[in-house]
This record gives sequence, structure tokens and C-alpha cells, in this order.
Amino acid sequence: MRTDQAPSVDHLPELPREAFRKHDASPDPLFYAAPRFVTHIDDTAIAAVTDLYRYVLPPGGALLDLMSSWVSHLPDEVVYAAVIGHGLNAQELAANPRLTASFVQDLNIDPMLPLETARIDAVTMCVSVQYLQDPVAVLREVARVLRPGAPVIITFSNRCFPTKAVAIWSALDGGDRARLIGLYLQHAGFTEVEGRVLVPEGGSSDPLHAIIGRTETISGLEE
Repeated sequence: MRTDQAPSVDHLPELPREAFRKHDASPDPLFYAAPRFVTHIDDTAIAAVTDLYRYVLPPGGALLDLMSSWVSHLPDEVVYAAVIGHGLNAQELAANPRLTASFVQDLNIDPMLPLETARIDAVTMCVSVQYLQDPVAVLREVARVLRPGAPVIITFSNRCFPTKAVAIWSALDGGDRARLIGLYLQHAGFTEVEGRVLVPEGGSSDPLHAIIGRTETISGLEE
């Protein structure tokens, strides 16, 4: 348990404590108290996220959409057994038609997920990783709830709420941000980390990167 005023980087000793401070140190739930029924990336980037989900997320699986909103960008034609949404605004989550369940929780205060171990087939986190102040603690929980070998998909663009993004995120560019997320995943126990450029920088639409992490299967040998 901690506050935004004193972010913990115990899991990332190679980075300074100041790396995870925010310009706006007020509690995150205050910032997200009013619902925002907008999309945070443009249509091209959204289509790229959906296409990635189409090929990586397991049809019929149980999904956790972490740091979600009123839309999850899942492919319309694919049916999942469950889609659990997490966020900071209950109204946004209630408006999301793909969610079968949801919960509100400030992961910067409490990173422990209220889910059973090894019951989730995939986790998504779309354009929101930049707001985590102890990302390794959260991703260790992600690793716990995922079935062995199941993916976590973290996507990011160059858009964000700058006062709520951690300092190190604002100091880096796309490639270095991808490497930073890879570092998070490695410290959290993900043994396979893959980076993809879904929409290149410098075009007419929002750039989009994806980092996919997987833990070992039970045998440690199977894919």
C-alpha cells in the first residue's frame, strides 16, 4: 500500500525513485471520477489493436481487460467465454458491451487483482501502461492470474494524459518505451517478450506499438 506521493520502485532498482512520480500527484480516482466516453487513439490505431487481438487472443477464452474503459476494441465476430473489465470509472465499465463482469480498483494503491490464480486465458492493457507507478507489481499479478503460457498484450501510442503519466514515460520515445515495457515484463517473470510495431511513427495516424509477454508453460518447454 502506498500513495502517488511516494511511488515505489523496489522491483526496478536500476531506475531512480523519481522515475515513477507524476506531475499531478493527486489520487487517480479523482482524475477519473467523471466518465470520458471518448477513444484515446484514432481509427487506424484502433483497427490495428483489434486485428492484433483477432489473431492473438484465444476465441472462447476468459479475458481480463486491464485498465479498460467503455470500449475494449475486441473483434466483433469473436466470442469469448468471459471478458472481465477493470478500470477507475464504474460508468465507463458499465457502458462497455463486451464486458461480462467488471471491477473498479486503483492499481497504484493496491496492485493485487481479485481473481483466482491461473484462470485467465489472456490479458489486454490498451494505451494505459504509462499510468502505473509500480508496473512490476501489477504485472506479477497479471502473471499469477494467467494460465501458464497465456499472453499479456500491452499496446501504447504517443497519446496520454501527460500530467498522469509517470516521469520516465514522458522522457522516452516509442522505441525506448517499448524497451521499458519489456523490462517491466522481465522483472515480473515473463520469460518470452515480443515487440511489434503495429502503426509506424511519422505517418498520418497515431503510432502504435505492442509488447506481448508470456510466462513459461508448466513444463517450461512447451509453447
